[in-house]
Amino acid sequence: MRVLALDTTTRAGSVAVVDDDRVVVDHRGDAARSHAERLPADLLAALERGGMTLADVDVFAVASGPGSFTGLRIGIATMQGLAFVQQKRIVPVSALFALAIGGAAALGDGAVVGAWMDAHRREVFSALYRVTSAPPFAPERLIELEPPAVGDPGAVWTRWRRLAEPSAIVGDGAVQYAAEIAASTRVIDAPPLAGIIGRVAAVRASRGDSVTPAGVQPLYVRRPDAEIARDAERGQAVKGRR
Repeated sequence: MRVLALDTTTRAGSVAVVDDDRVVVDHRGDAARSHAERLPADLLAALERGGMTLADVDVFAVASGPGSFTGLRIGIATMQGLAFVQQKRIVPVSALFALAIGGAAALGDGAVVGAWMDAHRREVFSALYRVTSAPPFAPERLIELEPPAVGDPGAVWTRWRRLAEPSAIVGDGAVQYAAEIAASTRVIDAPPLAGIIGRVAAVRASRGDSVTPAGVQPLYVRRPDAEIARDAERGQAVKGRR
């Protein structure tokens, strides 16, 4: 199962080429350039380094979110376009799930692992999982204890300590807000996610768990700023007419 995977949830993001459970290419992007400037060239360059072409790809994989709204839209649209042209399917993978899968590699069965992504505004995107004895990249490797959410890191930590204190929290949000986390919990920086997303997608696709290009649904968690501003303007307009 050959997978072309893309993560655009952060400014840098990453691309990967995966052949079954082997990562052939795993490349972090250039944060100095936007995703619009780098895609789809980064994807085609990764395939070339892996000795493949688009026609060799069996399934496409993309981080479905959460993350930068602009980055998500560009990344998903790019993979939808490539999959449509190649008449292939897509596996969307939560970036929070991918982060937790990466952190679970250092933990034993039964351990609790969290994922924190910097959501700006002094908030983190978060999700909490329990590690199982399933194979490393299988969907059942993690049991969801708390679904994706967004909030103040201190409040998230307080809530998690009551629910199930994690052995580790993974992601740039965990690094940025490490002071909010107890010393007994390990803080792990975010790895490039495309390779993990590609391996998760290979397992899921082999089981028939994939969607058509049109079936990809972004995981925003938080409403876009443009929608919030538009609703605020409408609210002010309504008040002005009273």
